[in-house]
Amino acid sequence: MKIGRHLFLLYLSVILFVTAIPCRADNYPSKPIGVIVPFSAGAGTDFIARTIGQKLSEAWKQPVVVENRVGAGGVTGANIVAKAKPDGYTLVMGTIGTHSVNHSLYKNMPYDTLKDFTPIIHVGSASLVLFVHSSLPVHSMKELIAYAKAHPGKLDYATGGIGSSQHLPMELFKVMTGIDMLPIHYKGGAPAYLDLVAGRVPVMLNVTESILLAGVKSGTLRALAVGDTKRTPSLPDVPTFEEAGVPGYQASAWQAVFAPAGTPADIVTKLNREINQILTMPDVQTKFATYGLRLPGGTPADLRRFQESEVRRWAKVIKEANITTLD
Repeated sequence: MKIGRHLFLLYLSVILFVTAIPCRADNYPSKPIGVIVPFSAGAGTDFIARTIGQKLSEAWKQPVVVENRVGAGGVTGANIVAKAKPDGYTLVMGTIGTHSVNHSLYKNMPYDTLKDFTPIIHVGSASLVLFVHSSLPVHSMKELIAYAKAHPGKLDYATGGIGSSQHLPMELFKVMTGIDMLPIHYKGGAPAYLDLVAGRVPVMLNVTESILLAGVKSGTLRALAVGDTKRTPSLPDVPTFEEAGVPGYQASAWQAVFAPAGTPADIVTKLNREINQILTMPDVQTKFATYGLRLPGGTPADLRRFQESEVRRWAKVIKEANITTLD
């Protein structure tokens, strides 16, 4: 009886030990991987996530399921991943908003932007372009600034949500030029730029989505300036902000993959290595070129340093622009 009890306890302790062993990279992935996109379907972040997800699925012979979880400027979707099991099966396509701006924008964040995530890889970074609808009587940056100053608080601009890549960089532009424009916040970039093309909102700072490039080509939209140190190949005749008369201005939209904090290092390494390889594929580079994306890639440590610098940068903008923080 005593021997049987000892054998039972030994068996139980072996089971507990085996189930406590963290997931390792040698058998990862052994089931579908979920990727949360904190913004609406159809916009750049969603497109990037689905492109990478498809390539991961092809490489690893496991489904990669992309799910859009919209809300609170990306907080809703990012929070799901922050609270998920750190086993490599729940990832988030983070952005300038979810993983830098929101850190200072929200008073009561349900997660810590830096502490609750494990960086995987910096996927893409795209220059932002200032677009205006052709119904607005401006043809240059100088004319836009003059028009905004002549109509303080009466000129609207579209954003993909509070704290998005279309919001805070535009607020930086306002601070640097001393103009007053009002943000119109949409639930994601896609509905925002669709309203820009339709003329329901006159101004937007956005990456070079194909529909916006088509709008410039047709004359529906005008591109006034590129938020980078050099011009973008898709709009070679459009000046940089520096060239257009706003020296020192630079802003980009970026996307990066994060996992929950505590994800095993070997799984992080495996994800990083595979996605780095995906970013070198010619068909992927061609697809991402549509959005004017640079593909930094690199190590998790590279992403962490970049993220920390972005958190500091946008915290300063929020303070200087006197943007009211949210609950």
